[in-house]
Amino acid sequence: MSTSNPEATPPPSGAAEHAAVDAALADLAEGEENWADLSLSERRKLLDKVHDLTVQHAADWVDAAVGIKGLDPKSPLVGEEWMSGPYSVATATAALSASLAKLEAGGSPLDGATFGTAPGNRTTVKVLPLNIFDKLLLSGFSAEVWLQPGIDRATAQRDAGLAQRDPSHTRGIGVVLGAGNITSIAPLDTLYELIAHNRVVALKLNPITDPLLPVLTRVLEPLISVGAVRLLTGGADVGTYLVHHQQIDHVHMTGSALTHDAIVFGTGEEGAGRKAANEPILEKEISSELGGVSPTIVLPGEWSHADIKFQAEHIATQRLHNGGYNCVAAQAVVVSSEWKQRNEFLAALRDALDRAPDRSAYYPGSDNRVAGAVASFPKAERLGKNGRRVLVTNLDPGEYEPLLQTEYFAPVLGVIDLPYQGNEFARRAAQFVNDDFVGTLGVNIVATPQTIRSMGSAFDSFVESLRYGTIAINAWTGVGYLTATATWGAFPGHTVNDVQSGIGVVHNALLIDHPERTVVRGPFRPSPRSVMKRELSISPKPPWFVNNRTAATTGRLLTAFAGAPSWKRLPAIFASALRG
Repeated sequence: MSTSNPEATPPPSGAAEHAAVDAALADLAEGEENWADLSLSERRKLLDKVHDLTVQHAADWVDAAVGIKGLDPKSPLVGEEWMSGPYSVATATAALSASLAKLEAGGSPLDGATFGTAPGNRTTVKVLPLNIFDKLLLSGFSAEVWLQPGIDRATAQRDAGLAQRDPSHTRGIGVVLGAGNITSIAPLDTLYELIAHNRVVALKLNPITDPLLPVLTRVLEPLISVGAVRLLTGGADVGTYLVHHQQIDHVHMTGSALTHDAIVFGTGEEGAGRKAANEPILEKEISSELGGVSPTIVLPGEWSHADIKFQAEHIATQRLHNGGYNCVAAQAVVVSSEWKQRNEFLAALRDALDRAPDRSAYYPGSDNRVAGAVASFPKAERLGKNGRRVLVTNLDPGEYEPLLQTEYFAPVLGVIDLPYQGNEFARRAAQFVNDDFVGTLGVNIVATPQTIRSMGSAFDSFVESLRYGTIAINAWTGVGYLTATATWGAFPGHTVNDVQSGIGVVHNALLIDHPERTVVRGPFRPSPRSVMKRELSISPKPPWFVNNRTAATTGRLLTAFAGAPSWKRLPAIFASALRG
């Protein structure tokens, strides 16, 4: 295990790095035996310790993330780091612990769950809200996991728990290749490998996040101490040596499809040839979350000026959260050219992008990707004080392809017009994003409650037709990421030689077997307008909006609440949220 400060001591190279990997895997081979001997009760207690340590060291975690991303420590944008960092891990460990407690008692993690149905012979499981605190803190938001067609309630309850239904049967050593953008991804993926798949884990951090090594070592110490987890640092050569090591049984990665293909098939012309022939060089299974081009579909309707302004800020957030360096950042907004408010909406979207806080381009290659987008779309607008935000509008159909097939992973947003109205627009938009966009991780839908009601069953069919792992209706798919009990990953069915947005799911703290997708719903309007329009929500502007003025305070308070939920903590959270 590497525990040195990567800023103070240069990492070893060559043989020394390989020796460090060998030593970590030898530890994990012994640790697997220890893990197999642990009861569900003992595992749950370890998760509870990780939960407590996450909250205890949350400020250090956020400080490290702020340094990585070049944020002003006093900026409201720091709220992103609280919510997508320690808050996410605190809620996940609590939810996983609750699932183990039910298994320990001889039941199922889905005992007491609310089941429903969806089109296409699908069973659904409500995963948000699950308690009164969810209903208050995320008023108007909900999420369901849709099971794959034909999986009924009894089967879902029987199979929930995954590998923890037989905890003594461990499944070897898994590698987790951590992401470099969202700081909770690596520890959450590690927890999922360990609990859902019952594999001990070698977690290799992305070099961007190496400054998090000290705090993650402290947070994961209970799992490290029993030999179930080891942390490693280093570059691509270390990752290559690790994933091909004979002691590794499984690989999980978060990143790009290009990186996935390099691992599975190799690089250059030879790698391309092996991919075409489906002849991988990786001799073990791999699961992955790889992003893609995420669309936002705007269904035309009658919107007030306030609605237009709010939803423009919402879509700007979908693109600009974390600087645009999110696997599920919206990249293309699909609108109706026949919508009478189309121009007003685009003006508001342009303004929201332009007025959003400026931030540094911390993720490697960002400026080159922005330049590539501008080269592909010479008429694109450069927005923001630093001109780094790109808005592409008024495209002809023959100009779409770069926007739909290239995940820019940068603050680039395009708008695509389809010449349809009403239900026909929804049907055509679904067909378009299914067939022409690369990736299946997430899709957003924005529509007034009146539009949804007027479509009736056609709206349900529209949602069913979308082949995406997370579908967010009047919410951002990032809410699905933040919901520990939801599933996160691509739509099922991809293969290693056509991987799209990846294979498998993570998070899924209810340990549901055979999930197909998560469907998130939110309020179209914030409070108090939602109350005035009789929407069942009292939520103000969400704290993940990039222009939320109190996001840092709200994120810190939410993380403390996740550590120790209490009615006494709610007033301060509500007060901060309302000021946002």
